[in-house]
Amino acid sequence: MTPKQRLLRALRGQKVDRVPWAPFLAYWWEAQPESVQAQGQAKVLQAMGADPLLRGFPGPYRVTHPNCMEQVWTEGDRRITELHTPVGCLRSVHIYSPHGNTWFLCEHPLKTEADFRIFGAYLDDIAIEPDYGPLAVALADHGEDALVLPLVGLFMKTGFQSMLEHWVGMEELVYALADFPKTVLCILERLRYLDGLTVEIAAGSPGEAFIFWEDTSTTNVSPRWFRDYVAPVIHEWAEILHAQGKLLVHHACGHMRALLPLEAELAVDAIDSLTPPPTGDVELWDAREILGPEVCIIGGIDPVVFLHSTLAELEAYVSTLISRMPPEGLILANSDSCPPGVAFEKFRLIGEIVREAGC
Repeated sequence: MTPKQRLLRALRGQKVDRVPWAPFLAYWWEAQPESVQAQGQAKVLQAMGADPLLRGFPGPYRVTHPNCMEQVWTEGDRRITELHTPVGCLRSVHIYSPHGNTWFLCEHPLKTEADFRIFGAYLDDIAIEPDYGPLAVALADHGEDALVLPLVGLFMKTGFQSMLEHWVGMEELVYALADFPKTVLCILERLRYLDGLTVEIAAGSPGEAFIFWEDTSTTNVSPRWFRDYVAPVIHEWAEILHAQGKLLVHHACGHMRALLPLEAELAVDAIDSLTPPPTGDVELWDAREILGPEVCIIGGIDPVVFLHSTLAELEAYVSTLISRMPPEGLILANSDSCPPGVAFEKFRLIGEIVREAGC
């Protein structure tokens, strides 16, 4: 099988010639020298003996907001963003962490009910149009050597999760839902409509499977919140894509055990970055029992184990994982982002293990 055939068959729960190995290179990739990055991720993944699963290609649509303007500037270790709309301004602040080599949001833009109304004006100004060209080029360039997974969702995740992570924050969202629920629900409905447009456009594109960065975890969303605000939207997206023969992958990289019974009721085709302990809270074989055979599982290699294990320890870890899982509906991967310190030879080792194991 070609890498693309192998990945698509695994996503559909069909028989494969061997378990696909599809590392997720986020954070590891950014730490590589220019000589490595110049090769492109697909070539580097092939050198690892992997099946290139290119998560997060830009969505096949163009988003514009003609009457709004964004200004971004830095002040020391802080990055300030102001979003100017015809009815007011929203301000957010990120702080840089040298240790993590990333920016952390420390001031969310929606702080008052008035801010929600300003955000509503911003959403009302948004226009979304198809833009299939870049995706068509990427699909032609990679051919059968990789599976390209473009994003869907206005903010690359459901509206509720984007509010939780980027716009409001968990604590303030709890208060907002209690203090002015109608205002919050109005925003969520507007987001659901706009998100749905991105999915409908994606369904008509040449892409075969799509992903969204939901980052689902009970560390920030309760089963009740997931059931009430998130699950109906994800199910709706999956049905839109399935009507056109396309697949939907749910990126869920946190604590998922308590949400898996709800996840099993959705129409998603796969969960990406399902994470075992110590970072996550569910072993893959336990997740398989809850989800049943219909949902493909992508993940299984905890990032802490990946970083700190010796080659012999990693070989035993991966071999045990493969032996305890049915080969259908499994794509082996490091779960979520990869620590920059993971040695290249560890990626190669796993590629060798899956080839020797066969099916």
